[in-house]
Amino acid sequence: MAKTLRVGMIGYGFMGKAHSNAWRQAPRFFPLKAHIGMHTICGRQAAAVQAVRAHLGWENASHDWLEVVESPLIDVVDIATPNDSHAEIAIAAARAGKHVLCEKPLALNVKQAEAMLAAAQKNKVVHMVCHNYRRVPAIALARRMIGEGALGEISHFRARYAQDWLVDPEYPMKWRLDKNASGSGAHGDINVHIIDLARYLVGEFKEVCGLMHTFTKERPLQAAGARGLSQTAKALEKRGKVTVDDAALFIGRFANGALANLEATRCAAGRKNQLTLEINGVKGSLFFDLEDMNRLKFYDTASPADRQGFRDILVTQPDGAHPYVGQWWRNGQLLGYEHTFVHTIADFINACVEGKPVHPTFEDGLKNQQVLEAVELSVKKSHWVKV
Repeated sequence: MAKTLRVGMIGYGFMGKAHSNAWRQAPRFFPLKAHIGMHTICGRQAAAVQAVRAHLGWENASHDWLEVVESPLIDVVDIATPNDSHAEIAIAAARAGKHVLCEKPLALNVKQAEAMLAAAQKNKVVHMVCHNYRRVPAIALARRMIGEGALGEISHFRARYAQDWLVDPEYPMKWRLDKNASGSGAHGDINVHIIDLARYLVGEFKEVCGLMHTFTKERPLQAAGARGLSQTAKALEKRGKVTVDDAALFIGRFANGALANLEATRCAAGRKNQLTLEINGVKGSLFFDLEDMNRLKFYDTASPADRQGFRDILVTQPDGAHPYVGQWWRNGQLLGYEHTFVHTIADFINACVEGKPVHPTFEDGLKNQQVLEAVELSVKKSHWVKV
């Protein structure tokens, strides 16, 4: 009989909701090697976390993360908190012998990421960073095609991650706009996603040269318990200093010689959550757009001259043809954002049972952090920096 892995999740906001759904759905669609026990959800506000406990599917609620981490009833700790608490919780969980899943970015800085990796390795626990976009079926297929040589030697990787929630200068201060809590702005929030995908699809970075900018230097301080955004914010007189970037972009070189061009912004009007990437090689190209996430575009230079052009691959073919799709619906039925978290949880749980690494590990998180810091140093020094 399969064992049960009991989960304690720290955090219950947007990411907590996405993770909770994945914990509920993974055993219903994937052949897991263990049962999942959604044991405890934890948050700082006792009343609030108790209010969402049953709604999100958890058996118990707590407002003391250390109590959850040290409980002998917990086997897995899922960290879905603001970035400034990742390191402390993950290190404590690893020392307590718990397997750890942590939201991105792994840490506030390289030093924290190194300590988290060291603790996980020393205590021999399974560790994973939740870069869910690796498990979009179309992106997983892109990696397979690249590995099979469909593009040949790669020359270019270009990616842009664009959102617009900070276009309004009266949008109020949040923890994501405070460097002490977040580590960085668009850079560590969304640029880290495409850094991770660049490493996943192309390889390790060799050197980078970056630019970062904050368009709105101060924002309204939102009153405790206030709802709404612009209307509430405009009524307030007090403003706080924004200490992170609104946009970050960099060019770079990979160790294999390919060139990189990455851009992340939270000030692109009309772009709600657009992530596009294009990879060019001597034999072909791939293009992906998260707003059309079931489709991968492929250009093959070997096609006859009168039939060349990007062709669509609808990544919805089950029976093993496309990654992860076979566990869901019939051919042609579309998947969405929430499914990427289910795929992540399924792979993570099976790795915990087998005691094997599962990508992206804390080592990947550390390497992503090294790229983030190299870009920041490049901005400060106004020149190229080796990773």
